[in-house]
Amino acid sequence: MERSLSMELVRVTEAAALASARWMGRGRKDEADDAATTAMRRVFDTVPMQGTVVIGEGEMDEAPMLYIGEKLGMGYGPEVDVAVDPLEGTNIVAKGTWNALSVLAVADHGNLLHAPDMYMDKLAVGPAGVGHVDINAPVKDNLRALAKALNRDVSDLVAIILDRDRHAKIIHEVREAGARIKLISDGDVAAAINTAFENTGVDILFGTGGAPEGVIAAVALKCLGGEIQGRLVPQSQEELDRCKKMGIVNPNQVLRMEDLVRGDDAIFAATGVTDGELLRGVRFKGNVGSTQSVVMRAKSGTVRFINADHRLERKPNMVVEE
Repeated sequence: MERSLSMELVRVTEAAALASARWMGRGRKDEADDAATTAMRRVFDTVPMQGTVVIGEGEMDEAPMLYIGEKLGMGYGPEVDVAVDPLEGTNIVAKGTWNALSVLAVADHGNLLHAPDMYMDKLAVGPAGVGHVDINAPVKDNLRALAKALNRDVSDLVAIILDRDRHAKIIHEVREAGARIKLISDGDVAAAINTAFENTGVDILFGTGGAPEGVIAAVALKCLGGEIQGRLVPQSQEELDRCKKMGIVNPNQVLRMEDLVRGDDAIFAATGVTDGELLRGVRFKGNVGSTQSVVMRAKSGTVRFINADHRLERKPNMVVEE
């Protein structure tokens, strides 16, 4: 992939963030998602690449754009797999809470897992935890191993977990081990990424979330030198059949980094929609919109934070009928 592609991809997430941020706190998650998807798709048309969506807004008959199999880009340049989540945290934007992002990830063609839209058990850590944790191990053992690797006490650690009934056992085990917990309502892509940045105050992610989000997070953690491990959790025969259709013979296998994103090169880009530990959300002042983004490349290990001001041509009509 070309080095210049990184900055082109930031323009895509910036556009989606600016469009969806207008709906922050308005209780309209579908409108926010539609705005992000439309803006992201429009800017993709200007990117010099030959992209194919492998993780997106759904199948062709489920989504009008950014559907799995859709071709993106100008039709020349690097041939890449594309994983997108125009608005990671639709409920977050609707409520005006923390850590909504516009995110995308690309890798050389054939290198991203074609993840079915189902649950995935996940365990994520930053660089210091690589090789010290195992999704098959008990929660307390992983916490002790991570604390040792970080030269801390278990009580110093913070685990981040989606606040769901299905995680009651994990939450109990983390507390019993003596670690602290940050419960989040949505947005486990941001949560996984935050484990790789010391200043976010998050050390490890446990729990079950979306499989597509797991692949997107894997690209970010590959760029950062961290790790995510996963295991698909099919809920029905239909989902089992879907796994087999996508070439996943054993849905119960542990998916390591090289299963989720292969090769030595990948790019991850994200723009904050609402404020979070890592990125500031969109700010509007008259005809200017301000964004903060991060873009990372695995091959070089480069991580760039980008603050940008965008001149807005006109304020959109946000009046909606009840």
